Amino acid sequence: MKAMILAAGFGTRLRPLTLTVPKPMVPVMNRPLLEHSLDLLREQRITDLTINLHHLPEKVIAHFREGGGFGVHINWSQEDAILGTAGGIKQAERFLDDAPFLVMNSDVVADIDFERVLAFHQEKGSVLTLVLKEGDSPEACDPIEIDDTGRIVHMPGVPSTSALGLPHRFTFTGIQIMDPMIFDRIPGGVFSGTTSDVFPQMIADGLPVYGYIHEDYWIDIGQPASYRRIHRDLLDGTARWRHPERSADPGRATLIPPVHIGKDCTIADSAQLGPYTVLGDGCVVGEDVRVDNTVCWKRVTLQQGAAVSHSILGDGVTVPAGERCEDQTRASKA
Repeated sequence: MKAMILAAGFGTRLRPLTLTVPKPMVPVMNRPLLEHSLDLLREQRITDLTINLHHLPEKVIAHFREGGGFGVHINWSQEDAILGTAGGIKQAERFLDDAPFLVMNSDVVADIDFERVLAFHQEKGSVLTLVLKEGDSPEACDPIEIDDTGRIVHMPGVPSTSALGLPHRFTFTGIQIMDPMIFDRIPGGVFSGTTSDVFPQMIADGLPVYGYIHEDYWIDIGQPASYRRIHRDLLDGTARWRHPERSADPGRATLIPPVHIGKDCTIADSAQLGPYTVLGDGCVVGEDVRVDNTVCWKRVTLQQGAAVSHSILGDGVTVPAGERCEDQTRASKA
């Protein structure tokens, strides 16, 4: 099975971090987010990939190139004007039009068996199978309803055909399997969305569209709270970290686990790190600094007496001496 990763978005919910860093390059445990997706796919022998790009594409391509260094082959589909989820899939048609294919958003992390999803898709004779999660983030996405066979009977934009109060209500995970016939339903060269423009009409037209219920780990990390949450889950083992790297030596600093320290960091003996703190490579932590529940990217400097909590600090950010930084997202102006 081939796969497409949707990575053309601006990452607006993570601004200002993503103003200068494309969303696929946002670090998760000091590795670009997209690397985690490639690990998941390669682990399941899905290695023929298409990835669409629009925002700062050169930074992504320079890191991944054709994918050989990551055990996959990547077809890049660059969009001069952003085309939306459906429009992006349509532009990549030439790479995906020979068999059912997997599509996933670039900002999700999940433990999922794609072979099981494909088997479900084939067993149901589905033309579109959405991977659904029960009870997650109902405030962020209108719920989807399925009937007892797994068929989707309601999603935003489609009047419900189910009985009032049907309890089977789910959230779309951003993972799906599509039949190539979907290309006939997407106009070429114009902006269009899958969940807003294409999927509702397929359901309204009575096509076999099903929901596969995913019961294991899944998270959308496109906003600051969930971005910090994935680090917390990886540190405490709730989520699986496929290629963990050894944490660097903190010296004599006080550690309150779990903590992960990148390479070439300088940490004062009087500093206190943790819990749930990640330092990127080359960070400098000064005397009497306190930092917890925070993700620092590369070359962050925390000057003497700074206190940082529940925050995200982008590459090269400096927190001045004595300053308190709490529940903030900061990016370098450079």
